[in-house]
Amino acid sequence: MTNAHPQTREFRAFLNNIEYARKMILAGRSLAAFQSPVIDIGDFYRAAWVQAVSAIDHWFHEELYRRVAELTAEDSPAMPYQLSKFELPLVKVEEVRRETTTLADAVSEHVRAKWSNAALQNPRKISEALKLVSEEDIWAKAAAKLNEWNHGRTSMNAQTLKQQYNSITERRNKIAHDADLLDGDLKRRRPISDAEATDAIDWIERIALAIAHVLG
Repeated sequence: MTNAHPQTREFRAFLNNIEYARKMILAGRSLAAFQSPVIDIGDFYRAAWVQAVSAIDHWFHEELYRRVAELTAEDSPAMPYQLSKFELPLVKVEEVRRETTTLADAVSEHVRAKWSNAALQNPRKISEALKLVSEEDIWAKAAAKLNEWNHGRTSMNAQTLKQQYNSITERRNKIAHDADLLDGDLKRRRPISDAEATDAIDWIERIALAIAHVLG
């Protein structure tokens, strides 16, 4: 992609994970010519698809934790509303009162505890999480950013971008939870190609980059 990538540790880790997904596709292409009856080449593409969705899920989490830590440490009046109203359990309040931890650390730790096991693969959940660190309409602004990068050749909006993201994560769920089997079939799996997997990975990278630019 030609647009500048954020130079944060979190986004670099995301790109490394995306590159790993791309290498899975290359491995599949390399083995495709052998037509081995033992190996289903599609499994490489399925693994790449799952890896790409995992990469953006992981990035959303790490970006959330980093930004919460920075915002709470600043103690700024411009803090996002949802973060300013974030509730702490009494045990954390007591730790702050006794000065065994700082308020910033208490908030950061509780945000991590709340969100660490939540899958950020649904646009609604992603919006809910990122409301802690930004007042922006993440999906609408990301769609506008993609249109800008495409020089007006696309006219995406929040809804169409969410649908695009959902289509990718729904296929990931079929692969991860249903072995990508055709509905009602216990043997045959959905066809998948290197081009389809590559397109999904490209979209994941575009969406992450657009949201990163919206977040600033």
